[in-house]
Amino acid sequence: MPRSGSETEPGRPVGDSPARPASESPRAVSPTPATGAAPATREWWAPYLPALVVGTLCVIAGGLVAAVTGPLALTHGSWAAAYLVLVAGVAQIALAAGQGLLAGQARHPVGRRLLLVEFAAWNLGNAAVIAGTLWSATWLVNLGGGLLVVALGALLVATRSGPGRAETARERRVALLTVRALVALLLVSIPVGLWLAHVRAR
Repeated sequence: MPRSGSETEPGRPVGDSPARPASESPRAVSPTPATGAAPATREWWAPYLPALVVGTLCVIAGGLVAAVTGPLALTHGSWAAAYLVLVAGVAQIALAAGQGLLAGQARHPVGRRLLLVEFAAWNLGNAAVIAGTLWSATWLVNLGGGLLVVALGALLVATRSGPGRAETARERRVALLTVRALVALLLVSIPVGLWLAHVRAR
């Protein structure tokens, strides 16, 4: 005798629907992790890691120089400590961080050779300024100042390349203005520092 629609199969609770085949069961949609985001971030930050590391080391060195200036009665110890921390350290970290942010928002990467010129000129320039001041060699201070200008010029060239991606246009504009403001401040302070070095050498 055929069963009516109200009858259920033996052993199955009333109200339970028949088991759905595995092929028809709903699947939980899990978000796909952005596996390429982390490697891409490391790729555009990698060229600026040397500047970040050297800048951090300069800050540490400046702190050590400040600590021994009093006990050793270093003539230019306070100046050297401040220069290492502010110019060779903090300024270098800020410029590298700004460029790293801009690189992540740009459509095309900056050439490694240009970044190498910037890194070498900045650190050699700082070394020349410090050595020239300690040895009262104004020509060496002038050479260091010229290298710093070259480094800042290379930075401006590196950050002027093409517009960024549309979705990061506002962030790129803010980062670019911040980097250029810091460059302008440094360009103004370099001749002032050279003039003070000449006055101190007299």
